[in-house]
Amino acid sequence: MKAHKILLVEDDETASEMIYYFLQECHFNVTPVFTVTDGISQLNTNYFDLLILDINLPDFNGFEILKNIKNRIALPVIVTSAYSDRKSKLTAFKYGASDYMVKPLDLEELEARIWVQLGRHSAIRTEDQQPLFKLQNRMVLFKGNVLDLSTIEFEILSQLIQNANTVLGRDTLVGALSSISSHRSLDNHIKNIRKKIGDNGKKATYLKTVYGVGYKLHTHIF
Repeated sequence: MKAHKILLVEDDETASEMIYYFLQECHFNVTPVFTVTDGISQLNTNYFDLLILDINLPDFNGFEILKNIKNRIALPVIVTSAYSDRKSKLTAFKYGASDYMVKPLDLEELEARIWVQLGRHSAIRTEDQQPLFKLQNRMVLFKGNVLDLSTIEFEILSQLIQNANTVLGRDTLVGALSSISSHRSLDNHIKNIRKKIGDNGKKATYLKTVYGVGYKLHTHIF
């Protein structure tokens, strides 16, 4: 039986180390990171069964991770926080947390809560539901294969992947990419990208046109 994969986002090195070694002893496969940026990067490139998320992180508020994955990754999230007030808990659940634990953590209780969440989500998310698109070393992988992209196609697709399942306006994309000067140029590059992923522009499955606004990339198809 494969070990369940857990992403641990916790900037306190002592706490992170304690959780890491305890869960490894419980036969979980734990990946520790210390910032929101690294957490999102891991979630965009690797499969995880569960996320343990601290809220107070050095670069951004941990809720930014919940906002980033909401509606695109079916992943149980246990939020950990020093705040025990009702407002903090409600905010966490509002952004999609599955559970909330107040620090300092009881590690045996954490393990029990992990198993509860894994049991609840086992019928929702399986390992074959990995992201269709992955950013990796200046490459884009689609269904596990490297796409042959021009530089500008890579930049466009990178923007869409990083904002997956969110509509990006044409103005936003043109403004973010200095080598594109017009909406027409952007639309032509989008057409080329669709050809490379086998997408039909009129009935697109992955890279959809939101008419009058822009484009939206679906990174998971269930």
